[in-house]
Amino acid sequence: MTPLLFFALAAATAPNATRNEREIRTQRAAFNRALAAGNIRRIAPILADDAQLVTGADSMIVSGKAAQLALWTEDLTGPKRRSYVRKPLRIRVSAVGPMAMETGEWRGSQLSAARNWASGEYVAKWRRIDGTWQIESETYIAMACGGSFCPKRK
Repeated sequence: MTPLLFFALAAATAPNATRNEREIRTQRAAFNRALAAGNIRRIAPILADDAQLVTGADSMIVSGKAAQLALWTEDLTGPKRRSYVRKPLRIRVSAVGPMAMETGEWRGSQLSAARNWASGEYVAKWRRIDGTWQIESETYIAMACGGSFCPKRK
């Protein structure tokens, strides 16, 4: 089977891919709005209980919804409040199961000091759990940065 035929068959066997993609984009937009508002309660239902996050510059692994919400609480409150936006460029819904892969670009900055920023690319795995698309894992890479968001060189 040629790769082109394989992908054509996979697309044909993924019913509702367009609807699912729209639902994931809606969830991502809600996540971005919650981050912008610093609303941890609105982030929580978008994360799977066992969600994994690998940060962009130092590859810190954050395991589980509770750990992520604690990290977001730290980032989204206080004098060094940060803001993050993810921009999905591609979402592919799996024909194998209720899961999808999102790839895109991200940017983060400190609201009180615009010189502190980072941006890059990400990949997110989504899974439909109890009828709702939730983030199961996200991995980020920082491709550019400024100020205190740049990792210290050793």
